Amino acid sequence: MAAVTKTPKKLLGEQLIERGIITKDQLWEALRVQSRTGELLGNILVKLGMASEEVINEILGIQQARLDNLDPALLKTIPEQLVRRHKAIPIRREGNCLTVAMADPMNVLAIDDLRLLMGCEIEPVHASEKDIDAVIQKYFGIPEVDKIFEEFELLAGEQESEAVKLEEEVIDEAPIVRLVNSIFFQAIEQNASDIHIEPQEHQVRVRYRIDGMLREVMTLPRKIRSAVISRVKIMSDMDIAEKRIPQDGRIQLRLGNREIDLRVSTLPTVYGEKIVTRLLDKGSMRSYKIENIGFEPVNFNRFTNALKSSYGMILITGPTGSGKTTTLYAALNEINTVDKNIITVEDPVEYMLEGINQTQVNTKAGMTFAAGLRAILRQDPDIIMVGEIRDSETAEIAVKAATTGHLVLSTLHTNDAAGAITRLVDMEIEPFLVASSVLAAVAQRLARRICPDCCQPYELAPDAPERVFIGVAHDKPVTLFRGAGCDNCGNTGYKGRLAIHEVLPVTTGLRPLILRNAPADEIKQKAIAEGMVTLKMDGIQKAMKGLTTIEEVMRVAYVDET
Repeated sequence: MAAVTKTPKKLLGEQLIERGIITKDQLWEALRVQSRTGELLGNILVKLGMASEEVINEILGIQQARLDNLDPALLKTIPEQLVRRHKAIPIRREGNCLTVAMADPMNVLAIDDLRLLMGCEIEPVHASEKDIDAVIQKYFGIPEVDKIFEEFELLAGEQESEAVKLEEEVIDEAPIVRLVNSIFFQAIEQNASDIHIEPQEHQVRVRYRIDGMLREVMTLPRKIRSAVISRVKIMSDMDIAEKRIPQDGRIQLRLGNREIDLRVSTLPTVYGEKIVTRLLDKGSMRSYKIENIGFEPVNFNRFTNALKSSYGMILITGPTGSGKTTTLYAALNEINTVDKNIITVEDPVEYMLEGINQTQVNTKAGMTFAAGLRAILRQDPDIIMVGEIRDSETAEIAVKAATTGHLVLSTLHTNDAAGAITRLVDMEIEPFLVASSVLAAVAQRLARRICPDCCQPYELAPDAPERVFIGVAHDKPVTLFRGAGCDNCGNTGYKGRLAIHEVLPVTTGLRPLILRNAPADEIKQKAIAEGMVTLKMDGIQKAMKGLTTIEEVMRVAYVDET
């Protein structure tokens, strides 16, 4: 199918006016710009924000290209210089015709260049300049870094110490600065939570953690390893000469209206220092609400009812990276009013919340969770948030605070909600204090959300193992959902995450079990009999609604199955 159809009978500007997309005054303004710059009218209208690329392409009959599942070997058939100059990406070749994705498929000179070079017909299709730049960066790297590679090629046969010296000389050179900035800003644009810069034997691997899963985004030559790592250490105010011990640092960036806090950690490895950077969007948490977390109606009501209490303890449980802190912050936003004195003790303070007094653990200075909690109790608090209950001393103070007129929120590392109750008893808290102080325990996991742009239903096969997990017969029809993969989700089928929950309110029916120190399984079975929705059940409900996949539920909540 031809990429560019015949010229429409009516001019582009006339068709846009007829559709009500632009006015005559806007068209005249764009034409005045065109008379000065010589650019295509469609490009000018897009840059001025008067019309979208999609509408322009539809009127001109330009086919839109997908840039996923590219063939690396085909990409290398066009010299990198031409790829960058013409913003042209070869996507498939059939016989004597090469289909090329271009930012400007109407560029006749570029098409002629490619036709002469490749010796075949060129079929141009359109792709956004942003998508093309992302492909160029992934497969060809960043152009400014080429200069560094060439400089290091001259080091062949020289001593390692001289090579390291030259690496350190280019730490502040523009190419290295741009490379490191590009790694950071690309991670922010893709909503990554962590950046891993990992020296290997022959290269440096860069990976992003997106939606809880690591993805490799680029590899760098080993020869610029020290320069890249030293540049990050300088930005995070670390000692670049110290390479034998781990270090921690911090970088603060501004991207438009967003303030991004980067927590940087180094670790010496056999091939050099590995750097992991945690990205925290400082502004995102200030307006976060409980209703955005993903509670089902029953769990939402139980959790918010516990938050309405004036005293007692609410525990959020789950493994590292399950969103416990996010839920706590959302809860604090919900109950943060001018008549409440809310104080937190955290390790570290990840997000600043307006109107809330936050303090940070400093173990070297003697500021532990227990010491901070004791000090908070002398500050006339109404609500206390303890980042984590790690030891018996902290648990004891927190329980006493909950029984003496304070609402205490905290986290524990347990597999399920019932396990939080027995964990406090294991920490030498008397069962009668646990029964009288704990209002509710919430277990939480994070599952990847199906990409809304490529979500599609499918029928579960009769012999599929998922039927055992869901608990349905082989002959019963079951419709589930999954992502096919598209450009918007990096061809993974997932975009974003949602939480699945298990909310266990401590009721009059559960207190006798806690008082006689019943095991967690017995407490859980009693809670289920009273209507508690388990992690597994909550996850299955969300999979049936098309919010996540059953595979994700099995991955994060399989412990509940056992």
